[in-house]
Amino acid sequence: MTPDEIEAAMLAAFNDCDAASCPLTDTQKQILLQVVEQIQGNTSGASGIANPLDELNPEELEVFLQFVKNEEQLNRTWKVQLLNDWLLENDSGTVQFIRQRYGLQWLNRVESYHFDKYSYLEDALKLRVGDRIEVSNALWEWVQEDGPCKREWFPCMVIQVEEISNGDDSSTNCVVRFFNGAEYEIQGIYEWNRYNWRWPQK
Repeated sequence: MTPDEIEAAMLAAFNDCDAASCPLTDTQKQILLQVVEQIQGNTSGASGIANPLDELNPEELEVFLQFVKNEEQLNRTWKVQLLNDWLLENDSGTVQFIRQRYGLQWLNRVESYHFDKYSYLEDALKLRVGDRIEVSNALWEWVQEDGPCKREWFPCMVIQVEEISNGDDSSTNCVVRFFNGAEYEIQGIYEWNRYNWRWPQK
């Protein structure tokens, strides 16, 4: 949608509120219009968008990344956990500062691929069935930086994640489905094939 179309939709929504006997104040309308403008500005050029995690100071970043890692290990989605805390007005413990200093807008800007910058956290975000990822053609063909076959990325969806244990060794296999219907099993998705998949680069 263009900025003009978005503004027209917002004005129509304001009129609907008036018609439903729930009018918004002028201040509320201004706040909503400003938020829409900010969102539109943030999505207009993905390559120019800064990583929201970079806005945290080093101590906050460490605490936040540890929180994310702990939630994922408990098989809980970290963002859902924070949103539930906020909706129910529960204390979020060590990451309460996210709500107090950064708020919902910051939280909504954080995407899975933002964590890729922090290599020590690369295996913290676990894949779940239904996740959208991108996989490299290096999984099925020889890829060289200066050769005829270059690295390419293909969007797909995770349809199965299975942890394989063999004595002391364990690995995780993942089956993905491409949008043409083809399926592909990636062995060692975290262990030896980590560099052949990534979160979608918006």
